This record gives sequence, C-alpha cells and structure tokens, in this order.
Amino acid sequence: QVQLVESGGGLVQPGGSLRLSCATSGFSLDYYAIGWFRQSPGKEREGVSYISGKYISETDGNTFYVDSVKGRFTISRDNAKNTVYLQMNSLKPEDTGVYYCGADPRGYHVSDFGAFGAWGPGTQVTVSS
Repeated sequence: QVQLVESGGGLVQPGGSLRLSCATSGFSLDYYAIGWFRQSPGKEREGVSYISGKYISETDGNTFYVDSVKGRFTISRDNAKNTVYLQMNSLKPEDTGVYYCGADPRGYHVSDFGAFGAWGPGTQVTVSS
C-alpha cells in the first residue's frame, strides 16, 4: 500500500529556511515520481516541485519547479531512507500553506502535476514576522 507522511513544517520568519520531509512506504522510489504541493487558505492545492523516478539505475531523477520557487527551493531524494525532501530557503509570506507530497506512478516519464495521488496528511508552513 502506497503511503506518504509529511513532516518538518513550522513557523518561520521571512527569509528563513525549512526542510520538509516526505517519508514513503509500500513502493520503490525508483519507479515513482514524488511531488510537493501546497494549499494556501482560500486557494486550491497547487504543485510546487517534483522529482521523477529513475530512468537507468545510474541516473537520478529529473526535477521541476514552478517559477515562484525556482532558485529558493530544492527537491531531493534519499532512496536508502525512502524519503524525499524539500529544502525551502528565502521563504516569503506567500509560501504559507499546508504542504503535501504525492506519488505518481509515471515515474521517470512524469511531465506535469496532473496524476499525483496517495496524499499524506500534510504539514503546515507559516511564514510570518
């Protein structure tokens, strides 16, 4: 059974950093893409970043970021720990929201945010002074 659990959220001042973790179980990270999404109050859930599954065992996944987080957020994966991370630097108040991770069986061939699922319960990120 595919399961994902997010952690690492909290309250941080503008300009600060947080690292979110997405602990996964029930499947191999080699074959799934993992994406990070967020939902701000009054808004729909939106994709933030994803990392694809591996194409060949020697290669890592491809990464994608929406424009609003490029240069500030970094997604990475530790297959040994079955965990995907989202390092968030230079945080802004507009980054506030509940952050979720999701899995997409398209793996290496992921090309958009449309097929992610198996959501975890989410972790709250609040950026405020």
